Amino acid sequence: MRTSTEKGTIAELEIATAAVKAGVSVYKPLKEHSRADLVFEIGTQLLRVQCKWGRLSASWDCVVVRVGGSWLSAHGYVLTTYQVGEIDLLCVYCGELDRLFVLPPRLFVGRREIQLRLTPARNCQRACINLAEDFAFDGAIAQLGERLNGIQEAAGSSPASSTPSAQAETTVGCDEFRIQFGYWVDRVAAGEHVVVTRRGKPRIRLSPAA
Repeated sequence: MRTSTEKGTIAELEIATAAVKAGVSVYKPLKEHSRADLVFEIGTQLLRVQCKWGRLSASWDCVVVRVGGSWLSAHGYVLTTYQVGEIDLLCVYCGELDRLFVLPPRLFVGRREIQLRLTPARNCQRACINLAEDFAFDGAIAQLGERLNGIQEAAGSSPASSTPSAQAETTVGCDEFRIQFGYWVDRVAAGEHVVVTRRGKPRIRLSPAA
């Protein structure tokens, strides 16, 4: 049986190899025990990546990813989670399936565990569910590259004094916005413009107060 250290090493190697095959330049931080295991260069952007091992649930219908950590202090164990701005992507390798997934911050910030469903819910529930297929590595990396290129093109073609409607915007579904409300508020407060959609149609646009 593999140890957690061995699983972490295997996950990191599999993720780095898959990224290189996808045409992504991969860098390794020199400092040990930093928040980021790898750095992906996509376009002109450098993204901090944390690598995780994902395990199959007992029912084999979910990939379970432990996100939070813990350390022993003088007063007992301290539980930790990722906060906004610490890392840009969470990449997951499930050894039992030999599959890779890429998760955006809205899924892991402030959480200790994530479940990626391999099959739709039996009761047809859609809210609060993350389908593994939506975060498959190759597709997610390709979409990320397109999104970053689009943001760069928008920023390059608009003067700094452009109105908010002309600036690059991030789109998020209503259910995801509701689940991670605090996370999206922090992103808007940091200067991002966010459009919330419902059934694929834009409903509200959020902009920084200042």
